[in-house]
Amino acid sequence: MSLIGTEVKEFKASAYKNGEFLEITEENFKGNWSVVCFYPADFTFVCPTELEDLQDQYETLKGLGAEIYSISTDTHFTHKAWHDSSETIKKITYTMIGDPSHTLSRNFDVLIEADGLADRGTFIIDPDGIIQAIEINAGGIGRDASIVVDKIKAAQYVRNNPGEVCPAKWKEGASTLKPSLDLVGKI
Repeated sequence: MSLIGTEVKEFKASAYKNGEFLEITEENFKGNWSVVCFYPADFTFVCPTELEDLQDQYETLKGLGAEIYSISTDTHFTHKAWHDSSETIKKITYTMIGDPSHTLSRNFDVLIEADGLADRGTFIIDPDGIIQAIEINAGGIGRDASIVVDKIKAAQYVRNNPGEVCPAKWKEGASTLKPSLDLVGKI
């Protein structure tokens, strides 16, 4: 079953952000756009490159009214230790959520049960807490955060312009489509 169009399930988790431990719930994913990025584990190889790439896009995403949350099955304590010991992870200023109970990984259907780790899953959640976009990658395939920026812009456009849709490779300011009988078979 797809999670597209479903509301984020209830949860409570501990997180690390900017030298502090925080409690995060599903309510944090409401009222603004949220980008939730699951990754397998701290102190690994592809993961820090992805998290750094997200940090590089963080100001742009905040400018679009979006907040970033990274999640692994590590604890918030492990996130702090990684943040303190890695030059790459020290740059991160967004929230890093710990999921040692696997609640979030199960809620978002990214848990690799046999390993106790999460797949590389990216979820875009609208201000109502509804999942609008999902990308799942195998462990060895890193993601490109600039694509998340484009997806947020498209999701916001569609939300703000009922009756219009964004075609493939759509960029902000480009033409959109208005589905109608007149377009059938003409695209």
